Amino acid sequence: MNNRNRGKNTGDDNLFGSEKQISKLKLAVQDMQYLLTKGYAEKASSELVGNRYRLKTRQIQALRGASASDIQIEDRKLKQLSTSDLKGKTIYLDGFNVLILLESLLSEAYIFEGADGCFRDLSGVHGTYKRVNQTIKAIEFIAGFFQKNLVQKLVWVFDQPVSNSGRIKQIILDFAVENKLNWEAELQYNPDKFLAESSETIISSDAWILDHCKEWFNLIEYLVEEEKLSVNLIKTR
Repeated sequence: MNNRNRGKNTGDDNLFGSEKQISKLKLAVQDMQYLLTKGYAEKASSELVGNRYRLKTRQIQALRGASASDIQIEDRKLKQLSTSDLKGKTIYLDGFNVLILLESLLSEAYIFEGADGCFRDLSGVHGTYKRVNQTIKAIEFIAGFFQKNLVQKLVWVFDQPVSNSGRIKQIILDFAVENKLNWEAELQYNPDKFLAESSETIISSDAWILDHCKEWFNLIEYLVEEEKLSVNLIKTR
């Protein structure tokens, strides 16, 4: 494995490391939430707010990830499960979304808590998934969650078109065998649609999936609290 992680980008400390920048981002999220609630499109809203606060590209990316309308926030909260709801359930996990977010968190990248209470990062797959130093540790944390909450089965869902998706699927399956975990892993050409239409509980921080799924669990919030993880967390609400 190459010596790499998903830590901060060069310049992230300048964009997110001061109270001035954090305060600006919080105000931008408030404005964005207002516009989304009034029915403005996300792209137009983020451009308008970004111009007003003179945000850089990665700040706008954080803004869009952290923002939601009042209706979206309320709907997501109504569908959110607590740990007491998980015993005996089959859970579908948005593989790259959750794994990359956890890898970023463990790499001390900036993590953003959005208006809906979800945690999001600024990393992405970009067509190829590359395993990093924190990959196995992230999988171990998910295994701990699975065992502590007596989940019946966990199904990891990965994007088939992404390069190396088959490799990370096999890593997950091998880990499950070694640790006697009732896990499955599968590849889907359109995992977002697959997860959104599933009748099972979903783990993801993808906004579109959260808006369309039946029910979901906020795994990253749980892990941060349960494992007392050190996080470069920026609260935007």
